[in-house]
Amino acid sequence: MLTINVVTIFPDFFTTPLALSIPSRAAAAGSVKYNVVDLRDFTHDRHRTVDDYPYGGGPGMVMKPDPFFEAVDALGASAPIVLLSPRGRRFDQSDAVRFATGTELTLLCGHYKDVDQRVADHLATEELSLGDFVVSGGEVAALAIIDATARLLPGAMSDLESAYGDSFYDGRGISAPSYTRPPEFRGHAVPEILLSGDHAKIARWKKDQER
Repeated sequence: MLTINVVTIFPDFFTTPLALSIPSRAAAAGSVKYNVVDLRDFTHDRHRTVDDYPYGGGPGMVMKPDPFFEAVDALGASAPIVLLSPRGRRFDQSDAVRFATGTELTLLCGHYKDVDQRVADHLATEELSLGDFVVSGGEVAALAIIDATARLLPGAMSDLESAYGDSFYDGRGISAPSYTRPPEFRGHAVPEILLSGDHAKIARWKKDQER
């Protein structure tokens, strides 16, 4: 079983998504357990403060290192411990496969302007990003990574072979276009080769269409 720990200041953000569709089915099948941890539980002031002003000045607030370190200590988490950050390497399908074959994954969700760099340097084992854009917090990225990982686990999909044929799986590029009934819709026809019944030719066509 894979245990996915999520450290966040918004645990409710995950309640409904993890109870739906593929993430939920993977959990029901016993392939994954989700452990969502409230970062504020590891603060020690009455305001449950997780951020402070940046040294050196500048706008915005920076998330403090100590709650993250204490949360991970309490979990007893081992690698991979992933800080979700725009500075990180871009997450791709090979990361999802790597996580799905492991036993534990911990995702640290930043918020506000930034996270103290000591979390990246001395706690996280890697930094990952969804791409060259900024979202409101690491929660959005964490959900994307969870979904991409969970769908590869036994019981998550009714047809696991479907996942193996996805875009980017095992080094392939974008998969071939898909069509279904009706064979013609508003004057737009399905490629004739897909209706031919010649499986060898269809396989070659699909391979040629990959990019």
